[in-house]
Amino acid sequence: MLRAGALSQQCRVASVASSSSSAFHTSAVLFKISEARLRSRALKKANLERREELKRQQQAARPSVILGTRPGEDHKWQESYLGRLLVDEAVFAQPPEATVRPEYGVTAMPEYKAFGVAEEEAKRLFRDLPSLTETLVHLDANKGADKVEAADTERLKAANFARAIDLRNSDAGGISYENRRRIVVAFSSPENPFDPGRTEVQAAILTYRIRKLYAHLKRCKHDLQNKLSLRKLVHQRAKVLKYLKRTARVRYDTLMQQLCIEPDAVEGELIVD
Repeated sequence: MLRAGALSQQCRVASVASSSSSAFHTSAVLFKISEARLRSRALKKANLERREELKRQQQAARPSVILGTRPGEDHKWQESYLGRLLVDEAVFAQPPEATVRPEYGVTAMPEYKAFGVAEEEAKRLFRDLPSLTETLVHLDANKGADKVEAADTERLKAANFARAIDLRNSDAGGISYENRRRIVVAFSSPENPFDPGRTEVQAAILTYRIRKLYAHLKRCKHDLQNKLSLRKLVHQRAKVLKYLKRTARVRYDTLMQQLCIEPDAVEGELIVD
């Protein structure tokens, strides 16, 4: 009887010791597991933050999908072929200047002529027409004084007409027309000197419209309709440039330099803020 009681007591003691040892062992393992999980989560969070930071840096260094240049490189636009070709509207805030051009006679011609008056038309209006009129007046005049007066009259009419066709007298539509005309002439092929449908011409006109609309939105930030128009123009230009890249890579590379557009600005996903 005593042996059976002692045996049962030893079994209870062994059971308690075993359970306490098992509990201590399980909590230590769980502590190690939770520690490893915390380290793993911290490492994952640090990796995600580093990845987001790299992404932000890449986005900051990526060229603008609107302007085509990288941050801090706006001066490249003024030095580009298209930037030097366009008429800068800032010059119209300055007083007009006229210079005497020998090819037009003694008439002082404005630096920027209104749309529709090209070099050939200007020579006919200011060189050929006054000369022809003076000749006709000389044939009809009887006295030398009348001839001098007729010549002075023709020069006065030519000078007044030259001031009238100054591009400074035009509105924004006239300036846009002149810029588009310059783009068509400059980007057309030698085989077709005036080709509005050429890919280079279309891309250059879209770039001009995008920059003009972007300048407007900087002043009027709440113009939602034009923001939508700007997005459409950006994607349309990217589509035209990608087509040119597939069909004529050499022309594409040349045009991108002329328009001052980085390749990253038209490739991949385009997000217009």
